[in-house]
Amino acid sequence: MKVRSLQDHDVKELIPLMEQLGYPTNFEDLQVRLSAIQASSDYHTLIAEIDGEVAGMAGLCKSYFYEYDGSYTRIVAFVVHEKFRRKAVGKMLIKEAERWAKSQGCMAIGLNSGNRDERLAAHLFYQKMGYQPKSTGFIKEIR
Repeated sequence: MKVRSLQDHDVKELIPLMEQLGYPTNFEDLQVRLSAIQASSDYHTLIAEIDGEVAGMAGLCKSYFYEYDGSYTRIVAFVVHEKFRRKAVGKMLIKEAERWAKSQGCMAIGLNSGNRDERLAAHLFYQKMGYQPKSTGFIKEIR
């Protein structure tokens, strides 16, 4: 198993991962989104690979604090393919995300996870990895 940066040929294999995360998509739409993301130096996408197959991904974004000096990283997308769960893929992705955040000079790393029953195992995993629940998120669509 290895963790590496996103490559153009990964887009097709990310479609089922996005579906498992709860965000169905198609190749063209995902390719457009990933192109925009990859064009920004504040974003980085990690791919976990097992025997040449995409096993998971973590989408990272470097941001800046208003309330402190310095920066932090948000894990804005995180998913392990269902057939590779409980095989340390998530742990490797989290560790590599933390390494990237440190390499960017960030002083913290955080993530959001939905408040749904199917996310309870993920919440336990994040806590086991040292992440503390700190807030409740709110969102409003403004299109």
